Amino acid sequence: MGELHRITEEVSPFLEVTKLAQVEAIAPCPTTSKTAKTFDAGRESLGGRALLIERIQGCDFPLAINTFGSYFRMEQALGCNGFDEIAETISKFSKINPPSGLSDLIAMTKQFKPLMNMKPKRSKGNGICQEVIKLTKDGEVDLMRLPIIKCWPFDGDPRKVGYDMSPEQSGTKEGNGRFITFAGMHTIHADDEGVQKPTSHNIGMYRSQLVDATHLAMHWHVHHDGAAHWRSWKAIGEPMPITICFGGETVLPYAATCPLPAGMSELLMAGFLQGKGIELVKAKTVPLWVPANSEIVIEGFVNTDCGDCGWEPSDEPLGKGAVFEGPFGDHTGFYSMPDRYPIVEVTAVTHRKDAVFPATVVGPPPQEDYYLGKATERIMLPLLKVLIPDIIDYHLPKFGTFHNCVFVKIKPQYKEHARKVMHAIWGAGQLAWTKIIVVVNELVDVHDEHAVFEMVTGIDINNDIEIVRGALDILDHASPEVGSGGKLGIDATNAVPDSDGVGFVFVEKLKGGDGATAIEKTYQNKYAKLIFAVDHDVQQDDYGDIFFNFCACFDPSRDIHYFDNCLGFDGTTKMSGDERNGKAVRKWPPKLVVNNCD
Repeated sequence: MGELHRITEEVSPFLEVTKLAQVEAIAPCPTTSKTAKTFDAGRESLGGRALLIERIQGCDFPLAINTFGSYFRMEQALGCNGFDEIAETISKFSKINPPSGLSDLIAMTKQFKPLMNMKPKRSKGNGICQEVIKLTKDGEVDLMRLPIIKCWPFDGDPRKVGYDMSPEQSGTKEGNGRFITFAGMHTIHADDEGVQKPTSHNIGMYRSQLVDATHLAMHWHVHHDGAAHWRSWKAIGEPMPITICFGGETVLPYAATCPLPAGMSELLMAGFLQGKGIELVKAKTVPLWVPANSEIVIEGFVNTDCGDCGWEPSDEPLGKGAVFEGPFGDHTGFYSMPDRYPIVEVTAVTHRKDAVFPATVVGPPPQEDYYLGKATERIMLPLLKVLIPDIIDYHLPKFGTFHNCVFVKIKPQYKEHARKVMHAIWGAGQLAWTKIIVVVNELVDVHDEHAVFEMVTGIDINNDIEIVRGALDILDHASPEVGSGGKLGIDATNAVPDSDGVGFVFVEKLKGGDGATAIEKTYQNKYAKLIFAVDHDVQQDDYGDIFFNFCACFDPSRDIHYFDNCLGFDGTTKMSGDERNGKAVRKWPPKLVVNNCD
């Protein structure tokens, strides 16, 4: 079908893979999704081709990238003809009524039959992923030979993002800023130590920085299950077993990223999606089970002899079990800053004889994670409706990078109904980290971003704005504190569009306060009810680029300016002098330059 392009020339793992992948990310894909245009019109035919790079300089395995980078390939990976197929099945399971008779009971039995086959299957002996076994104790492991990639120029160099610390001082020089980006990290809670079938078995897709031939740095956010498991092992003073699994069944990468309800295993989700349980085999050096059909498996133990994760560099000792991981070019369009994260001491690497190493570029959307995220948006809608029945539909716009913005459709029934929904979302699973929520009525196509924005232009600024404090995604660098800041809710359910009521100002920022000054001048010179300020280097004719940068740089607790019948929203880069309402400005990360990976 032309979905795969083979590259036979030798390619460097340093930045060159990113260049190749970025070309495909914005190119037309060979096969258009027939269903995606209903919820993401204009992007149903983008994503280019998957790439198989047969020779990576200095490495022993070919590399696959952009394999999930289109709606069509995402549907193929999940074995469906549209994400709504899976959503409808989930919806049936979420609306179960007691059988009224024998015929109902028989029908229900047939309906639930697929669930009987979703449990993982544990097999004795070696899996395909263990055709080759290399042990650290025998001197056979060399992670440097894996095609682990460096995506962006500043990756792994704290000096490039304003820290007085070299890669040697951070403990990561030998890895040269290379990161594992597309693997399932398997962990269990310490309470399940020694349990044959641990119920806590979790798969998360986190990043891991290459430290040297036998060590990695493990990065996860404080609210992730992997981090919670690590804290449980730290509490008992033991290192945490981990397996880092690449490839395997095509449903596994999606399951690893899926925001499942508490207590539901990603292995069960993967089994549900493919209609049969995932085959597992015992790892060779750690007390964990791994997907038997994985391409490559890294086994090891995460050190707990260090301070807590997410501590900014200071004079406090790291502890021997940690390094300063990062910086890392992230999907926010900026580099995430270096922090303390624990070391993985690798004990073994196993793999297929003909293994292929999967990777992905993490950066501004659309990358592969965009299509994974949109799949979740559609598939999880029935479960979201169970939690919040008021919701008719929702949309996670590309510019919001899945944690900065969500559009929600409801049928308003009473005063402040929209606010009730906002607060419910701010308490709903991973949607709790959302920074901006816009609520529209049932007549608005919530997937039409321009239609939603038109409704925003007509809000009553004195009554339709909700500002709260709460937890934010760790990657949000605009907030005054890591993981904590302002949230903005906009009730546009009763709005009457007013295109003249909105103004944009593009600011060449030279010093702190320039954003606020530009907003005030715009207010004085030409009346606008809502004024949005962004940096001058955004694409001024690109609505998506404007709001991508705005969402990344805006903090509602500090960056809203009030005038008579006017609100100004400062989404410019922050610097010293932008402190406001007692809210500080943190060290500001550099912006990624997508077309410059040299």
